Formats: sequence, structure tokens, C-alpha cells
Amino acid sequence: MSSSPTATAQVGVVGLAVMGRNLARNFANHGHTVALYNRTQARTDDLIAAHGSDGNFVPATSVEEFVASLERPRRIILMVQAGAGTDASIDSLLPHLEEGDIVVDGGNANYEDTRVREEKLRARGLHFFGVGISGGEEGALNGPSIMPGGSKEGYAQIGPLLEDISAKYEGEPCCAYIGPDGAGHFVKMVHNGIEYADMQFIAEAYDVLKAAGLDTKAISDAFREWNTGDLDSFLIEITSEVLDQVDASTGKALVDVIKDAAGQKGTGRWTVQNALELGVPVNTIAESVFARSVSGHTDLRAAAQANLSGPDQTFTPDDVATLIEDVRQALWASKVIAYAQGLDLIRTGSLQYGWDIDVAEVAKIWRAGCIIRARLLERIRSEYAAGNLPTLLAAPSISEGLANAQSGWRRVVADATLAGVPVPGFASAVSYYDSVRAERLPASLIQGLRDFFGAHTYQRVDVEGTFHTEWSADRSETKEA
Repeated sequence: MSSSPTATAQVGVVGLAVMGRNLARNFANHGHTVALYNRTQARTDDLIAAHGSDGNFVPATSVEEFVASLERPRRIILMVQAGAGTDASIDSLLPHLEEGDIVVDGGNANYEDTRVREEKLRARGLHFFGVGISGGEEGALNGPSIMPGGSKEGYAQIGPLLEDISAKYEGEPCCAYIGPDGAGHFVKMVHNGIEYADMQFIAEAYDVLKAAGLDTKAISDAFREWNTGDLDSFLIEITSEVLDQVDASTGKALVDVIKDAAGQKGTGRWTVQNALELGVPVNTIAESVFARSVSGHTDLRAAAQANLSGPDQTFTPDDVATLIEDVRQALWASKVIAYAQGLDLIRTGSLQYGWDIDVAEVAKIWRAGCIIRARLLERIRSEYAAGNLPTLLAAPSISEGLANAQSGWRRVVADATLAGVPVPGFASAVSYYDSVRAERLPASLIQGLRDFFGAHTYQRVDVEGTFHTEWSADRSETKEA
């Protein structure tokens, strides 16, 4: 460990809570000298005391000392609380930085905030990167998936370091340049939205199997078996482990003593909000966000339980093995729909903001390190790399897989609905599938209604132009100029 304030560090980390601490150790483990600074000195001291032998660290007691310890161009990673904390850290650094220096925000920032910060620092000759980092505290230490957004010039300086510490998939780094300004944080936002949906589908699969009479051990075994096939993923793997866990104090399955109210930190909600702004249907992600909201709405649930009737949320399958296979198909197909919707949002956001995001590269860097890492992502990468897909659902291997899965998928939704088991994720996914493949949708009636009460006009299938019917007069049709 070095304690010299001279410019010897290749990278600096500001903010040494769990994620920042582990990211700093990751850099050190890869042979980089790491400058350290935390507003509360005790965290810096604790890291050095516990992990100083991991590599070369340069601890600092002030911002001035921290900046002085970094080689030019300075590469600074902020791992601080999003929002005001990020702005305060940037403001404390600015008086000490010089043209060409690079500041990276590795937190879960809103991409719009990142765009503002990037413009502000660019005006001062600095490079600002909004970098999505996925993989949790373990990923930060051992190799996360990294989604950097900023200038190409700046990426030439910071990119090799980020690629070095990222997760690797068959030797390839799970880090690649995403695009300018807020592109990296936008992609991370969508990643988290897909993560919300993925976990909702898993929860619904568990709930359906439980309603059919399977005990927790049998459900865990089903997930473990699924993880050996095309559902192979981090979330499926850890689901079997969570379901296997026994509560020491009661002897019950831990999942049965955990309160059924799911929290959220906002990125799933941001995904839905931005999808609404961009006009992209992401209903599976939206339903997953709303499902969490319902779970925590205790007054609503108490009133409904006291007043609403319906099936008892149990059913007896004709054949348990067939049901398990049906649920597997529903889970895989719904997962595909969530990816399709999320990647469509990324494609649309890229067009809106001129980011030129390569969707195949996004799938490539999600193959390892991140929370949604899954075998499916290699297929997605390959399909997008082979051609400019308007939607993932148009990919031959994907459409074939959905065709094969849809019978079981539909049976699960039908069985669950008849039994009163809520499956908003599965149901919204199959509804999206049917909506986008439909030759004609009932939106024609909606347009007629809009024209009736608001003279919003409509278009016809047989004649070009925009039309209005005189509903309150003789109901003749006029063509708008």
C-alpha cells in the first residue's frame, strides 16, 4: 500500500460504501493503483485496514489530496448517493480538475440528470460518463456488467480500465461503449426494468405451482431443473436457493415467513415513465412495477380481503408433470416478451436522442456479471447481430420458440385465472404477443369514439387522408384539408 500524495494512481474512487469499496478492490485486484476518498474518513480507514493488502491504494483525507494523487488525465469514479449527493461530489471536485479529466457516475442516476451533468462538464472541457453497473456488491468486486455512456474520446481513456474489471463471457468483457451522454444510464434503467419483470414472472411461477399443491421443496427442485435448460439464468439459480432456505426460528421455509410486500428503488418506475413518454408499450414491466405497489398497499389489500369474493386460489392439475412444463414454457415466453419490450425501448430511446446504440452489443454485455444474465442473451445477441430487427419477436429462433411455448403459456394463464391466482405478468405478456400479431385491433372503435365526442378525426383503410363524421348533425363524412 502506498500513502504518497504524488500522482501515482491510475483511477480514483469517491464513495466507499459497499459498492464503491468493492469496485475499488476490483481495480486493485487487477493491478491498478487506486486513489480513495470518502467524505467520512472512517470508511477509507476501514477499507485500508481490512483490504489494504489487496493491491496498491492511495488513501486521501481531502478532495485536494485525492485529486493530486491521480495521473493525468484523471479518471474519477463516483459511487455516491444519486441526486444531490452526486452533484455535491462533482462540485467539490471541479475546482481541482483540468481539461481532459474524466468523471464517472457509477450510481443509479436518472439518465436525464446525466445528460445535464454531461453538458455542464463538457462546457468546462471535462468528460462526464454516466455508467450503469449491474451485479450487486459481488459483481462490483468480482466483475460486473458495465454500461458506459459519454464521449468516445473519453472512453478511449476510461474504457480499457472498465473493460478490465468487468465480468467476462467466454473471454469477452461485459463492458462496451454504449453511446453519448445519458445512453449508459438509460440502458441500465431498462436493464432494471427487465429485472423487475423477470422477478415478477418467477414469483408468479412459484405462486401457480404452490396453488396447485406443490410444496416449497418440489418448487425449488423444479427451478433447479429449469436452470439446466433454456431458462438457465442467475435469477432462476438463486430462486431455487431462496426456496430451499429454512427459517431457523420456526422451521418453516423462509419464503413463508417473509412479509409479502416487495420494495423498489425507482428504476423500474423510471422505465415505465420513459416508455410512456416515448410511446413504447412495456406492459410486462409496468405490471411488475404495479404488482409491487399492490403488494405494499396494505389498506387496499385489507379492504379487498374483507369485501371481495372469488375462487379460493387453489386448483388440482390433471397431471403435475404437465403443469410444471407448462409453467416453464410460460416463464420462458414471458421472459422473452420482457426482453423484446425493453430492447424496443432502448432502440426507440436511441433514435430519439441520437445515441446510435448497438442492441447486439447491449445483449452481449448482459451475458455475464449482471442480475439478468441468462443463456437467452447469447441467442438475442446473435439474432440482433445477424440483422436489423424491428423487434426481437421477429427473430426466427425466437418466434419459433414462442410458437412452441404458447400452448402451455396459455394454459397457465387460463388455469390461474379460473383459480383466482393473480398472474398479471404472464397475462400481460401473452396479451402483448396476441396484440402485436393481430391482423386488426379494436383501436378502430376507439378512434370512432374519439371522433364522436371530441372530433379527433380518423383515417380509413381504403382511402388516403384524415376524416371526420358529423355525429351531431347528419352524420355525413368530411375529409379534412
